[in-house]
Amino acid sequence: MTTTVPTAGPAPAPVAAPVAAPVSGAGSAATAVPGGGPGGGLGGFDRLLEAVVGERAAAVRNVPATLTCFTDHFPRHPVLPGVLLLESMAALARSAAGPGTWRLAAVRGVRFKHFVGPGDQVHLTVEVSAHGPHRTECRATARAGGRVVATARVLALVSDETTREGTA
Repeated sequence: MTTTVPTAGPAPAPVAAPVAAPVSGAGSAATAVPGGGPGGGLGGFDRLLEAVVGERAAAVRNVPATLTCFTDHFPRHPVLPGVLLLESMAALARSAAGPGTWRLAAVRGVRFKHFVGPGDQVHLTVEVSAHGPHRTECRATARAGGRVVATARVLALVSDETTREGTA
């Protein structure tokens, strides 16, 4: 990724990535992340703490007791569905992959170690293990209450600009 920085001269000077973008506050750039930020859907995250394109990202997801999934999953012992936690990890991986439209292509080695319930605050971290213009692979960890609640060994993202198998 190349970011253009305005200069006093006639032409902008290119600056090579990675570019660190620490963000805080609920109304900040976190809303620009697909699936993330306030109102980003059940699978997003609430606050982007750090995003270094091609290297890592960190975010926080609050789990309110008002989520509709808790009425059915499970009434006497409400548990956040693992797929929603996985979507939060994928949304954070998209922010680490950088600008553009990224879609989740593969997930490997997912482990759910502890339940996440109403009132928990989940700290998500993603580390990029391979990064290119059309494919990015990340490792993800989710922690709540000081312990690891879920991990994903590989979250593979592909750019929407890549041609899908069987298409022209």
